[in-house]
Amino acid sequence: MNYVCRLFVIVLLLYVSGLAQSEQTQSSIKSEVPPGDVPTPVSGTSAVVNVLGEAHELYRKGDFDGAVAKYRLFLQTQPGSPDAYAGIARAYLKAKRIDDAAAAVAEGLSHHDSPRLRVAEGFVLFRQGKITEAEQEWVKVINGGGREPRAYLGLARVRMAIAMYKSAKKMLDKAHELDPDDPDIEEEWIYTLSSAERVKYLERSLAGPNSWDSDERESITNYLAYLRERERAKGSQGPCRLSSSVTSTEAPLVRLLQDPYHLRGFGLSVFLNGHKNKLRLDTGASGIVVKRSIAENAGIVKIAPLKIWGIGDKGGRLAYRGMAGSIRIGDLEFRNCPIEVVDGGSLGEEDGLIGSDVFSDFLIDIDFPQEKLRLSELPTRPGEEKKKLALKNEDDDQDGPGADTASSGTSENRKDESDHPREFYDRYISPEMQTYTRVFTLRHYLLIPTSIGDVPSKLFVLDTGAFNNTISPGAAREVTKVHNADITVEGLSGSVNHVYSANKAVLRFGRIKQENQDLVAFDMSHISDSAGTEISGFLGFAMLRLLDIKIDYRDALVDFRFDPERWKAFTN
Repeated sequence: MNYVCRLFVIVLLLYVSGLAQSEQTQSSIKSEVPPGDVPTPVSGTSAVVNVLGEAHELYRKGDFDGAVAKYRLFLQTQPGSPDAYAGIARAYLKAKRIDDAAAAVAEGLSHHDSPRLRVAEGFVLFRQGKITEAEQEWVKVINGGGREPRAYLGLARVRMAIAMYKSAKKMLDKAHELDPDDPDIEEEWIYTLSSAERVKYLERSLAGPNSWDSDERESITNYLAYLRERERAKGSQGPCRLSSSVTSTEAPLVRLLQDPYHLRGFGLSVFLNGHKNKLRLDTGASGIVVKRSIAENAGIVKIAPLKIWGIGDKGGRLAYRGMAGSIRIGDLEFRNCPIEVVDGGSLGEEDGLIGSDVFSDFLIDIDFPQEKLRLSELPTRPGEEKKKLALKNEDDDQDGPGADTASSGTSENRKDESDHPREFYDRYISPEMQTYTRVFTLRHYLLIPTSIGDVPSKLFVLDTGAFNNTISPGAAREVTKVHNADITVEGLSGSVNHVYSANKAVLRFGRIKQENQDLVAFDMSHISDSAGTEISGFLGFAMLRLLDIKIDYRDALVDFRFDPERWKAFTN
């Protein structure tokens, strides 16, 4: 991004993450759910009941305005109906009308304090970035005896966000058991299945009614094409796996210069099929993304079409998924791994990007002061067998988040992994990581609980691909004045239409405190919609380059270290 903010000094500050409360809350769920009533049948005539059924069907088909109209019609004969108000909130959330969803829940609760409405309120809170508060609502409903399937769905989302994958799987299974016809439950439950099973469900879902908009439908269609090709190729290629005997490495960070005197970022030397490239190391991106010219030079085999989205208001960029026979970084070499290919204009001066999430099988140490990337093995979870290491990206989830297959051995003698049971694991915080900051992971985003002045903690993306810290106008207005700015902000999705400047904000995260003036602000709604929760800003490279950052994607942990003496010694 080519905008400028004045950066102030970073000082150490002890800061306790609010995520601890979320982990305490999860342990408070009773092991046995008390028997409760199934969803209450609606009283009234058959015609009235049909109106509610029609509203549900319109929702399933993605006609959210029509669904809201039907729910409102139902309320004319059944005032205060929790089903109708919950349905309205659900439709508004799908239509990305967050304030309207919140108003619908509040209106419904003014008539009747219903478990169903409390569940709906939880989904509004989750989308507003209040993940701990959402979790508390769902836990209260379940512990109160409510057999609400969507309460289990909501808790599954929280568990996924804090790397409690085994717990999340149990919650999704329970939600699916209670209501296998709920399209939102089924959509998330599908992604706990093997890739072969996923293909069948996605084919069926695309063929029938669904609530996906045109972009979502296109994305899922492309993803299905990718899964089919990966399934077809498994017998001959096998999945992406580490082929070298080493399990750790150290690689120099490559300086990427804006001009002879100004650093715009750091990259890595990445060999694609033996061809050397400089890819920008980007904690805000996912997977490996390269220019078409780089892919063609390396002989990358095209698999399936794709659209890539990022910061900017110009929409998704046409791209495709490809397969690299060999990817080498430092002393590590991986075979048969996916990458994404996009037209060169979308990446500016870069050969490409490499998201830090590709190293999620490792403990990642990005030591900016020493200009080193170190990858090492994660602590072994108690009772865990050693697994094969791989490069990962957001769409290459053949094992799913937090899941391993029971297979082992080489690609030549291994059976198709889809034949094996999948095992899910919960977060493990080893003794040496007790001081790490507990973060949220949604999609590929590392969401860092960040305080802005004296207001409650917000969620900021850890993003070395963004040059400076940025903030949403809404979050900025809670602590300072916001005004129009003549600044250009560029991302993978082109330029941002409206950019503002926030006068002053003090950010606190992990052990770090930073004072910012003239923070760049822009609307982040489309990023928040993608993540499924409110994102209030980005922590950018100009600040992060002063830190030694350790990332454990598996357990949703990040450690931030600033050593003034070490930084001073290195810069001198």
